[in-house]
Amino acid sequence: MEAGTLLLRPIVITAPIWNPKRRSFLRRCVPALLRSVRASSNLQGGYRGPKPRREWAADLVSENDDVVRSMPIYVGVLSLLAVLFNRAVSGIAPVADASSSQSRADLLTLGLAVTNILTGLVWLSIRPKTILPVNPDGVECQKINSFLPDSVVSELLWVWESLSVATCSRSLVIVYDNNFIFQTGFAAASSANYSEVVPVVPNNLMEGSLYKSVLKSGSQSYLANLSLYPGKSELPFLPPNTQAVILQPLGDKGIAIIGGDTIRGFTTSDQAWISLIAEKLDATLTKFLNKPPMMVQDIA
Repeated sequence: MEAGTLLLRPIVITAPIWNPKRRSFLRRCVPALLRSVRASSNLQGGYRGPKPRREWAADLVSENDDVVRSMPIYVGVLSLLAVLFNRAVSGIAPVADASSSQSRADLLTLGLAVTNILTGLVWLSIRPKTILPVNPDGVECQKINSFLPDSVVSELLWVWESLSVATCSRSLVIVYDNNFIFQTGFAAASSANYSEVVPVVPNNLMEGSLYKSVLKSGSQSYLANLSLYPGKSELPFLPPNTQAVILQPLGDKGIAIIGGDTIRGFTTSDQAWISLIAEKLDATLTKFLNKPPMMVQDIA
């Protein structure tokens, strides 16, 4: 492969400079020169490091799923034919005799063959359901409490951008200290006007069983298939076809509600990562949250 040139961005160095008037050091940003690095992939001797191991058995099974599921049936049928052929060739009476060891062995083989056939039929009839993401049935919006400082707003936007890119998140609602903080992504459309969204009422949310159970336990609650939970009615502001929801407590004063577009779409790594983000967000809101009544600002 041909060699290429990689241009790096200017590097800003913070250098201390002595100020004789104040008898202290001042910090001044000094831009460094542009550097260019020439890189080539033609390494002598080739790459000698560890190579990723390929699971050939798993790939073979996944590529020939129907054949693998039918294998027990083939084995069972061949076993039945083999027993009948052996019975006919060996000259043993076709009637099973309990006193004959050959008859007992044939009966055991017949039972195993029938078990294989039934297993194959079960494997063919039961297949894993393919789970696909759905398009949220709602209105895309973004609402931020107008009393929040710019630093908190930028962190909230960063949280949403990270969640929407790295996970299956399509909705995010944050309520803290009995105040509405943030709502973004897709929301349920109002029945009166489809262009408007169903508002988030903190008092109604806090009176629900979902909110109380999450704050009481102090741990994350993952509703992998939201349609199976009766508590779905306590989240009217989410799109009606939301597939999964994570209820993440923010300390002991708030909650973050994250809606996904795929059933069981949040992995264990996603859940652990969201818990860490919640700790950082709780510390930020605790530090900068204003106590007076707050207003809501639409950004769309």
